[in-house]
Amino acid sequence: MGNQNSALVELNAEIDSLETKKYFSRETDPNNAFLDIQSGSGGTEAQDWAEMLYRMYMRWSEDMGFKVKIEEYSVGDVAGIKSASIHISGQYAYGWLRTETGIHRLVRKSPFDSGNRRHTSFAAVFVSPEIDDDIEIDLDMSQVRIDTYRASGAGGQHVNKTDSAVRLTHMPSGIVVECQDGRSQHKNKEKALSLLAAKLKQQEIDSQQESIASERKILVGTGDRSEKIRTYNFPQGRVSDHRINLTLYNLSEILEGKIDELINPLIAEEESTKLANMKNE
Repeated sequence: MGNQNSALVELNAEIDSLETKKYFSRETDPNNAFLDIQSGSGGTEAQDWAEMLYRMYMRWSEDMGFKVKIEEYSVGDVAGIKSASIHISGQYAYGWLRTETGIHRLVRKSPFDSGNRRHTSFAAVFVSPEIDDDIEIDLDMSQVRIDTYRASGAGGQHVNKTDSAVRLTHMPSGIVVECQDGRSQHKNKEKALSLLAAKLKQQEIDSQQESIASERKILVGTGDRSEKIRTYNFPQGRVSDHRINLTLYNLSEILEGKIDELINPLIAEEESTKLANMKNE
């Protein structure tokens, strides 16, 4: 009977997981993720809180079967951490974690306060997708102007008397590449196309990085308490997500990495809002 119950629990968990995955509609959702944690106002208490969040996400990642690599880990002055950055590898790692971006607020009686007074501390979490270096560029040749001219060597002397050099201009971006290596126009064109594709790929990577930086500024902001997304209240043993008015009373389990109860409703709500907006357009 016990084995049947265990199998049923596992089956239900798998169904819930598949149900949530259908909401991963963003292009970057399947990507690996970088998760950054930065302690906020609150001194030692905030640095201890940042480390608690770090452990929470590490345990969640392990439970998910994801691979974790510590990119940066800055120890706090007395306890905890000032900041940390971890790389999380696994299917839909970014999709699962992207709703964690924001200010996380802690309310508790501080173990670092001899008067055992109640303290409020903050930590900022930012999740970004790992940018795919294997971006494929499909060149639309109708958008590329091809000019040929005579290649010249040192001193301006002509290498040959044919128009073997090639200049490509990608009109939408304004990127220009030239190749005049040798006497074959065909080979020069091939090399120029390869160089143009490489430059367009780098432009796409730069654009994604700029978008991520912009999103970080919007979502994390200054770290001010008014921008909090979630409150972890120790005296009441509860966690409240302020974006969807969700309150749970299993704080200890959540800090042990059981954050699916928070993530799943957020993803579902986001997709529901997205669909509603599409219908209203």
